[in-house]
Amino acid sequence: MGTISGGLRSLPIRRVLSQFVSLGLIATSALMIMKGLQCVSASKTPAVVVLSESMEPGFKRGDVLLLHMSKDPIRAGEVVVFDDGRPIPIVHRVIELHERRNNKTLDLLTKGDNNPLDDRVLYAPGQLWLHEHHIMGRAIGFVPYVGWITIVMTEKAFTKYLIIGGLCLLVLFSQK
Repeated sequence: MGTISGGLRSLPIRRVLSQFVSLGLIATSALMIMKGLQCVSASKTPAVVVLSESMEPGFKRGDVLLLHMSKDPIRAGEVVVFDDGRPIPIVHRVIELHERRNNKTLDLLTKGDNNPLDDRVLYAPGQLWLHEHHIMGRAIGFVPYVGWITIVMTEKAFTKYLIIGGLCLLVLFSQK
């Protein structure tokens, strides 16, 4: 630890400030990319990581799903991401829907491809159907295995701090 702080003390102040500005630019760029993807996808969450095996064999744990919130009606068979008040959004397939013509609402029932039963046990107590306001987006594509970074960082907090700390040190001590 003495070498790191000693190394930091030996850096000129202008260079340290430059490295912090670079780190800020990287963070700002990431935020701008995220906001741009939100605009293009019309979804608050343009990408999600599949966290369980419930959608196998189509999507595996660790796949990143790309989402879009289309204005077209949702159809049975589409893979959607829904948020029903749980801390983590759920990725499952629409297996049944009912349209109420009198008030133009849509009731949706979902199920994981690898699950034996529908998702009613996952919905809020007493709720039998999802509604359109629960849907965060529809899957329009996926990138395999990229989400494992998120899974490892979430399940093993030490790894998260190690990676973030290492990246910060890399930016601070990198030569231009």
